[in-house]
Amino acid sequence: MEFKPAKFCPGCGYPIALMLLAKAIEKAGLSKKAVIGLDIGCALLAWDHLPINTFQTHHGRVTSTMLGFKRAKPDSFCVAVTGDGGAYAIGLQNLLHAAKRDEPVFVLVINNTVYGMTGGQSAPTTLKNQKTDTHPEGNLDEPFFGPELLKNLVAAGAFLARTAVNEPKQMQEFFERAIAAQKAGHFSLLEILSFCPTNWRTRGAETIAYLESLKQAFKTGEV
Repeated sequence: MEFKPAKFCPGCGYPIALMLLAKAIEKAGLSKKAVIGLDIGCALLAWDHLPINTFQTHHGRVTSTMLGFKRAKPDSFCVAVTGDGGAYAIGLQNLLHAAKRDEPVFVLVINNTVYGMTGGQSAPTTLKNQKTDTHPEGNLDEPFFGPELLKNLVAAGAFLARTAVNEPKQMQEFFERAIAAQKAGHFSLLEILSFCPTNWRTRGAETIAYLESLKQAFKTGEV
């Protein structure tokens, strides 16, 4: 499998997640049936990055777009790639109802706790007291926990989990389980805690340490 040069900021975690996603799809023998929808935001930089069919959608509409694609082509494997803002803010309505109906789509949420592409503003997942461009003195709200919210909505057989880009073994396992859930006709969502050194304003080991600190609030594992 060939990959093109990444268009993401240096140190971004998206390329790690995308590489392991593509390898899991290839391992499952689904490369020719796979279609990846990209939400507006950092996710759209994955366009034409993988040897898998991809297209962009309107902001917050990637889940419903891939839902429609799956209904039109039931034998396809559909992945909706979005950020925490696209999933849990503008796209929350679509996400909730897709999960409730147990639609057989896989939603991949990259959570870096900020709106990365537009400059690092506070997002639904921004931690309380975390400093951002829009909250220079610290965010006032508690963060949004997407997989935990969906747990009360999904049917038996659906898959919900959270991992991090510095846990490749767990990422690989969860990608395989998300793929298996869709093949069995169920909804799946995997949230991945990801690096954003540009907007975190961290370097080197600081970036790793910051990601580790996020795990204190966002527990990894199956939900």
